[in-house]
Amino acid sequence: MWHKGVEHSPIIITIDGPGGSGKGTIARLTASSLGFHVLDSGALYRLTALAAQNRQVDLADSAAVAKIAETLDVEFVSGECQKSSKIILDGHEVTHALRTEQAGEAASKVAAIPLVRQALLKRQRDFAVAPGLVADGRDMGTVVFSEALLKIYLTASVQIRAERRYKELKEKGESVSLPQLFDEIKARDDRDMGRSVAPLKPADDAVIIDSSRLSIEEVLDLVLGEYHKAVSTKSL
Repeated sequence: MWHKGVEHSPIIITIDGPGGSGKGTIARLTASSLGFHVLDSGALYRLTALAAQNRQVDLADSAAVAKIAETLDVEFVSGECQKSSKIILDGHEVTHALRTEQAGEAASKVAAIPLVRQALLKRQRDFAVAPGLVADGRDMGTVVFSEALLKIYLTASVQIRAERRYKELKEKGESVSLPQLFDEIKARDDRDMGRSVAPLKPADDAVIIDSSRLSIEEVLDLVLGEYHKAVSTKSL
């Protein structure tokens, strides 16, 4: 468990940023490169929203949704690769259901509820175990792991993020509209950045990386370079 200010706490790397910036992919690759654990904090908000909808709980009912967040019956099952990993909610696999645009929209609404964020805070911190953790989300560096060794803020233009999502969905055979995706991503950004509690923003000491014109390999190299720099500085 991560304990603020404890000398021998696990090493923490946070990767925050808006949806579609590539932070999930980079977090998994960074964790794999370093032999660390990984936390997809957005999955917890998606799971909360999905559990609420499955139980026909109105997402506007803050107290009821927060209660669901506190008692989530969820299991993350690791596979040999990311594609074979599974997420089990209330005994049912929901891996693919969590990756829809609708799930993302619902998660963004749930994430704006202060009671839900508080309910999930300890759950997120409990992911920090030795030797280290790479945590991706929207407030990992600003709130959840505010004393992380390295904080990355990964971003990209709305247009680039919409095009990436459009390509991903088309490859899955889904019928999508690029202008609609652009509008949805922009609206989600506005909601995430404008919420009263833990708004999406770079931590004061974050390294900002714009992935708009970078390959996955180039972003990964930058993150690992910043990590080794941070480790060297800490050991001085």
